[in-house]
Parts: sequence; structure tokens; C-alpha cells
Amino acid sequence: MRNVITSTMGTCHKRSMVVAICILMLFLSVLALVGCGGDSSSSTGPDDSPGGESSSSIERISSSSRGKVTDKIGVLAEFDEPAERTSSSSKKAKSSSSVTQSDAKQSSSSEKTGTSSSSVKKVSSSSLKSGDSSSSSKMPKKYAEAKVMPLGTYDCSEYSCFSTEYLNQEFLEVGRYGEILDERDGQVYKVIEIVDQVWMAQNLNYEATNSYCYNDDTNCTKYGRLYTWAAAIDSVALYNGGKGMDCGYGKACILPDTVYGICPPGWHLPTNTEWNTLVTEVGGDSTAGKILKSKTGWYNNGNGTDGGGFSALPAGLRNNDGYFIDNGYGAYFWSATANDGNYASFMNLYHSLDSASQLNRYKYNAFSVRCVKD
Repeated sequence: MRNVITSTMGTCHKRSMVVAICILMLFLSVLALVGCGGDSSSSTGPDDSPGGESSSSIERISSSSRGKVTDKIGVLAEFDEPAERTSSSSKKAKSSSSVTQSDAKQSSSSEKTGTSSSSVKKVSSSSLKSGDSSSSSKMPKKYAEAKVMPLGTYDCSEYSCFSTEYLNQEFLEVGRYGEILDERDGQVYKVIEIVDQVWMAQNLNYEATNSYCYNDDTNCTKYGRLYTWAAAIDSVALYNGGKGMDCGYGKACILPDTVYGICPPGWHLPTNTEWNTLVTEVGGDSTAGKILKSKTGWYNNGNGTDGGGFSALPAGLRNNDGYFIDNGYGAYFWSATANDGNYASFMNLYHSLDSASQLNRYKYNAFSVRCVKD
């Protein structure tokens, strides 16, 4: 009997050990599940929240997994940008700052010089020859020196303005022309810089003794006035200005290097040398006429390319007999250079020719006047 009891107790003891071990293993398993964050409720299926996910799952985005994370209901969690992207953003910000500073400097410079982005642009010699109308964004220095104003400065309802129909329309669009006001009579002129010279782009229209409109006054608003050479150089002013020079027809005199003549203050009548400079810069005698002539207005399609914006119109002339001739056919511009008492030089452009010719003619003829900046 004792042996049976002992055997039974041994067996029970072994079973107790097994049960204890099983219980211990089960306990450890539960602890492991709890440690891993297991939650039986999360595996039971979708709840009543939108998208079938509980709000608690959104709250469980840990700091170790921060990034650009969007949950299933469209909530964007906080994120830290990678260092590389942050650096790139900083560079962009610096770049933007430097551009702003550059613009500020340019703006400050413009205020000091009185320039404008819409102002007239400098024409290079190469672009003149090719007829290129591309423009720079900086107003030429000579314009500021000449007190040339940006295009559209003067209200034509208050001042006298020529039509812009015969100017280079592409130059008008990009603001290459500038404007000056003749305060003597309120006439506004468009002007153009061609290489290192600043020229009027329209004929002078200042009324003076021995100046005329072609046939009638209406032509002055298109072509400007026609002047005898004595009127163009303002020989009266030369005589009465203490110089005692009588330079009219039949009178030979030695003129000063700069003849201001009938031009507005700050401008003067061009010499042969200045005309030659213009012709050379736009391609030379053989082709300058075509480049200096306006694109429209010339007889028999003898128009030019107007590559420099000079926009010469065929205003014709008035001869000594009082007849007006060559309107539509030729442009004649006085020079300040005289040959002798009877003849003075002028620049001639003709409808059937591509050339520009410097010729001589009697001083009593009446021609157009273009002024050049001092």
C-alpha cells in the first residue's frame, strides 16, 4: 500500500510541475503580448469611425517615425523635413533675397538718374546694319544727360505732338524713342540714340522768319517746317549776338564749331562731320539711305527699313521761286557747314536710291532741319 501511495504522489508531483510550468509559460506569453503593444480590440475589425479606423490609431504616430505622413482620413501629421531639403530651401531663400537686393539697387540707381525701364534703349552699330530691333533694358547715358524723357511723358492734349504713324513701330512698342519738349512753343519731339549721337526722330517745326509749310499749314504737322539756310543757322542771332556775322545768301562767314541755330536749347544744327558719323554708323553711303528712311510714306515703294529709328520722311523742298517740289520723293536736311557765300551742304535721301548723299545747294532753298544733341 505504501508503495502505491508513494507512486501516486510522485506522479501527482510530476503533474504539478508540468502544470506549474504551463502556467508560467502562459503568464510569460501574456506578458510578451502586453509588451509588444498587442490589443485584441484592434484586431476585431473596423469600428464606427470614418474609414473604418479608430481615432486612437492616429494618435499613435510616434516621434521616431515623424515624416510626411497622411492617415486614412486625410489628417496630415507633423513632419520634420530632411536636412537636404531644408538646405535647398535656405539656398532658394538666399537667392530670392539677393535678387530682391539687386532689384532694390537698380531701383535706387534709376531714381538717382531719373531713368525708367520704359525709356529709350541704345542702338548698337551692328543692330542698325542688320535692322535688328532688340533692345536693352537700360536707358542710354546720353539720354539722361540730354534730359530726354521716357516715351509718353508729355500729354498731347496739352502740348503739340506729331503723329507717330511714320516712326518705327517696333521701336515705339519697346520704348526705344524718348521725348523732348521745346518750351518755346510747346512742341514735343520723339528722339532716338544712334550709337553715340542723339538725334531728333522728327523734323523741326518751330516757326521762324523764312520758314514754310509745304503748300499749307497742315503739312507742318506731318513733315515739320522747311527753312532757308540762313533761318536754319539763325543768322539773325549770329549777327545780333555780338558776333557781327552776316551769313545769309551771298555772305561768306566763319561759323563757330557748334551752330545752335534754330534748334531748341541743348540741341544744335549738325555739321558735315556729324552727318558723316551717322551715315558711317548705319552702314555707309551706299546703304545708309535705306536704313534712315521711314518704312512708309515714300513714292513708288521707295521706303526704307528705318533700322536706326531715324524715320526720315520725304518732306520735299521750297525753291527760290516759291515753289514746293519733291514731296514724297526726297528728304533734304541742312548741315551747319557752308561752302561759300552761296552754297551750303545738306544731306539728301531719295525714293529710288538706297544711298545717302551729302551735296551742296543754294542757301535760299528751304529744307528740313534735324537737330542733334549738344
